[in-house]
Amino acid sequence: MKLMMANIASCIFSLLYLLSLTLFFSPTLGRSINNNKKHVIGLFIFGDSFLDAGNNNYINTTPYDQANFFPYGQTYFNFPTGRFSDGRLISDFIAEYANLPLIPPFLQPGNYTQFYGGVNFASGGAGALVETFEGSVIPLKTQARDHFKKVATWLEHKLGSYEAKMLLSRGVYMFSIGTNDYLSPFLTQSDVLNSFSHSQYVDMVVGNITSIIKGIYKKGARKFVFMNLPPLGCLPGTRIIKSDGNGSCLQQLSSLAKLHNQALSLALFKLEKQLKGFKYSLYDFNADVTQMINHPFKYGLKEGKSACCGSGAFRGEYSCGGKRGNKHFELCDKPNEYLFWDSYHLTESAYKQLATRMWAYTTNSHFLGPYTISDFF
Repeated sequence: MKLMMANIASCIFSLLYLLSLTLFFSPTLGRSINNNKKHVIGLFIFGDSFLDAGNNNYINTTPYDQANFFPYGQTYFNFPTGRFSDGRLISDFIAEYANLPLIPPFLQPGNYTQFYGGVNFASGGAGALVETFEGSVIPLKTQARDHFKKVATWLEHKLGSYEAKMLLSRGVYMFSIGTNDYLSPFLTQSDVLNSFSHSQYVDMVVGNITSIIKGIYKKGARKFVFMNLPPLGCLPGTRIIKSDGNGSCLQQLSSLAKLHNQALSLALFKLEKQLKGFKYSLYDFNADVTQMINHPFKYGLKEGKSACCGSGAFRGEYSCGGKRGNKHFELCDKPNEYLFWDSYHLTESAYKQLATRMWAYTTNSHFLGPYTISDFF
């Protein structure tokens, strides 16, 4: 149905957002963790909008890199938290399965009491390359080398060097990164892909990821979880890029994602051989989402190609939410029947299915790494 955002509605949702933060992210949620911090296995989250729980709410960025307005968050939270979905993300469900509270965004004020149980550093729009959407997001390098370093230092101050290192070594480190490094040249008309071969560009992206992993490993991390890239050319927002307008997948972009996934898998295999105690779980996000696009009914969905929220063909125009410069957008009545929430992101119902299959091995799971996430908790 057609929606038009009025100023009064915007104010109401903003007030609900601010007031409700104290309920969902109160330090009391982390009380049981604080009392048993010597034994907790924390979840430390890095990456992009697939995992951003609200860090972009606290930086100077554009509405396209934020999700703190209606109708985001409507399904579970009943207010926008900054998550790029109608509700919870994969990482929220993984935390639930691990008996952890919601993992707080690093930049949200007053969260230090919960850092024992992990921290979410992810930023919508972020890439492995600093140049990806530079200036409007928190790149992976900043997340890992600045923000994670601050948390490690804080833990050392509170617990002492030995206990902090033990807590960090027990932790699980989850990543979703790379999508924006390949999307950005197509969305910004950048000529960067003309300056490098596809394999060279992929090597730069995966090389940066590898470097970051080694840095976190040096801080004591041993257990890593990775989602590879989805079929990037088959997102609602990329289906509409092709000039012929037939709605087919943008094959050049999906091919880049496949090259990246192959390179990432090989890089992790090598790291396991090089770094003592390094363990990883690599989930084939690409294969899983591809199956859900092509066979939505098999997964209890009615729509696998069009987004629930947006405008234009496939609702692929990134107009979900009036702050994005277009106060007119379409919103489906039942997000749980859709795979895609907006032009680039998934619904809570889809994320829950993915998280369940990521958590432990099932006949429908697509594991590429030697461990499942549940093995780490």
